[in-house]
Amino acid sequence: MTDYFNIKSYFTEEQVLIQSTIKDWVNKYVKPHIGHYYQKGIPFPNLVEKLAEIGALGLIIPEKYGGLGMDFLSYGLMMQELERGDTSLRVMSSIQTSLVMYAIYKYGSEDQKLRYLPKLASGELSSSFGLTEPNFGSNTSSMHCHFEEQGDFIKINGSKMWIGNSSQCDIAMLWAKGPNKEVRGIIVDKNLITNFETHEFKDKMSFKASVTGELIFESSLLPKTQILPATTGIKDAYDCLNIGRYAVAWGCIGIAIDCYETALQYSQERIQFGDAIAAKQLVQKKLAEMITEITKAQLMCYQLGVLMDKGEANYAQISMAKRNNVTMARFVASESRQVLGGMGISSEYPIMRHLMNLETLITYQGTHEIHLLITGRDITGFDAI
Repeated sequence: MTDYFNIKSYFTEEQVLIQSTIKDWVNKYVKPHIGHYYQKGIPFPNLVEKLAEIGALGLIIPEKYGGLGMDFLSYGLMMQELERGDTSLRVMSSIQTSLVMYAIYKYGSEDQKLRYLPKLASGELSSSFGLTEPNFGSNTSSMHCHFEEQGDFIKINGSKMWIGNSSQCDIAMLWAKGPNKEVRGIIVDKNLITNFETHEFKDKMSFKASVTGELIFESSLLPKTQILPATTGIKDAYDCLNIGRYAVAWGCIGIAIDCYETALQYSQERIQFGDAIAAKQLVQKKLAEMITEITKAQLMCYQLGVLMDKGEANYAQISMAKRNNVTMARFVASESRQVLGGMGISSEYPIMRHLMNLETLITYQGTHEIHLLITGRDITGFDAI
């Protein structure tokens, strides 16, 4: 039982259906095979198309643009169940929905919305989000990537690093500085740009079932009409990141649940000294602490989802949830691995895979320390960043 406080009783029938549908899909199609793809370091086959089939692309985008027009609580529950299968599932869904489709929906022209959003929702197009640079991660306002205007075109120079789905994207949501040094959002369409390259990182120990790499621009020409007209600064990129961080907060609950359920079942079946190890005090201590931390994270995310749907959530609350829930999931995964003993490192079980992914999530979309300082600034009024 991983809903210890019966939070599910507050969900609507539609929210329960979304959660159960995604959970069943993950159990049937993903969990039996994901370990193999992780070990090989390759993405789950046809992932974009499969996510589109279950409505996992554009859930919160209005139906007019190909989405489902659902609420943020539903979106959070979907992220939880996807990441319970593997981080790569949640990453792909969240990049496409939270970062790219949301940016186009909120800051794009009507033509841009109608041209790209339905194809992104259907999986016809895949996408990436280009913000982080080789020399600038947390300090994104100091980015070097820039563009200048040349008649009806813009010329882009620079690169973006640690970009999910980099080499497989059809479009990239790029954030770059314009002639007046203001950061603008730009839809980089591979069919419209020149001198654009992507690079994939193969030598990595985490996020192995995801594509991660670099976007490279060398005097790349793109029609000026690809700029998102309503973007005016770096705050617009952060607005998209808030939705992405919300997705991470929920997704980490999924990781923790998968690890906890694995440890609980193993402890009930593993016999040592004549008893199941679940009967031992120290094992019960670990399991009790795990479910307690999961429950606290669930309550935080539920209330955050309520605030998101009311339009009342702020970036500091989202930041706190992301930081707390990644830390919580690392604790649960580590404790679960110990309950399994030597079997905890076996690919037969998901725990080590989740642990390795969590090592990326602790610095993903804002480091643990940056999120701590965001909370510190919010409660004290002093900026220590």
